[in-house]
Amino acid sequence: MRDEQATGAAITFDRVEKSFAQKGGAPVMALSDCTLTVEPGAITGIIGRSGAGKSTLLRMVNGLERPTGGRVLVGGRDVGAADGAELREIRREVGMIFQHFNLLASRTVFGNVALPLEIAGRPASEIRPRVADLIARVGLEALADRYPAELSGGQKQRVGIARALATGPKVLLSDEATSALDPETTQTVLRLLADINRDLGLTILLITHEMGVLRDIATHMAVIDGGRIVEAGPTYDIFVRPQHPTTRSFLSGVTGVTLPAFVASRLRPAPPEGPSQEVIRITFAGRHATDPMLARLTGELGIAVNILAGAIEEIGPHPFGNLLVSVETGRGAEARAYLERHQLLTEVLGYVG
Repeated sequence: MRDEQATGAAITFDRVEKSFAQKGGAPVMALSDCTLTVEPGAITGIIGRSGAGKSTLLRMVNGLERPTGGRVLVGGRDVGAADGAELREIRREVGMIFQHFNLLASRTVFGNVALPLEIAGRPASEIRPRVADLIARVGLEALADRYPAELSGGQKQRVGIARALATGPKVLLSDEATSALDPETTQTVLRLLADINRDLGLTILLITHEMGVLRDIATHMAVIDGGRIVEAGPTYDIFVRPQHPTTRSFLSGVTGVTLPAFVASRLRPAPPEGPSQEVIRITFAGRHATDPMLARLTGELGIAVNILAGAIEEIGPHPFGNLLVSVETGRGAEARAYLERHQLLTEVLGYVG
């Protein structure tokens, strides 16, 4: 049900730089030459390690930080150059949810959600139905009169989401919004954000250090490392074909199927003398992801395949999986060529005798 007509705004980071003055020393460069376009209505995630600059980048969208170089545009408006009434207008169009909720302990659920509307000077006759609708949207109708101390972490974050939506923003920022939550509650909050994106058409920009969060919710993603965006694109494409070492290291904990210890301990970079097996990683993606390709490989080419480990899952609506196998070294190239002709990705991990 689309009960609001909010339309997401595009966000553009145009060669953004940010440095911080350091007492008694040279300025610290937090961001350098960051360029990224966030499509309107998309859910885009930025992932990076602690200190990589992702929070600084996010805070530039609502003017909490100003770039020292480049521009940040929201709906075509330059946030860094905005001031006074124009900056307040931009901030009303950009809602934000926080890792540690940032709720006022002295206000009820209703009062916390109402606060942005009160600050904006909306009349009580408008605030009451608006807040009631938002509380219902996040499933907290029965808790409207409770205080934050009486709520679980997941319930507090739902209040934070409702509050962020109060002024009818076009953009919703999520600053590690699930990192303080347990896995089950995290999934509940992510489903809520996906529903909001679908129902209201908001542009959602989130930062995280968890690749699983991006897998579960983001349509697009960017990887930031050392203050630079090192890779960006549709989430599925990056999961399937990661280009940068930092991206691959993040993915290893989510999609990286590991070799059994008895194989890994014997793995060598070159074939040993005598009979050996070539160990291959096969990435299943695209329209052939669920086809019985190994059975076909054996049936058509007569190549015996030994399955070592594997897993398959979904990224958005698309199947995606990794399989570790071994084949006779002399037939490895033939096997890989066959699989790649059917649009599967292969990688030689090594050889075992």
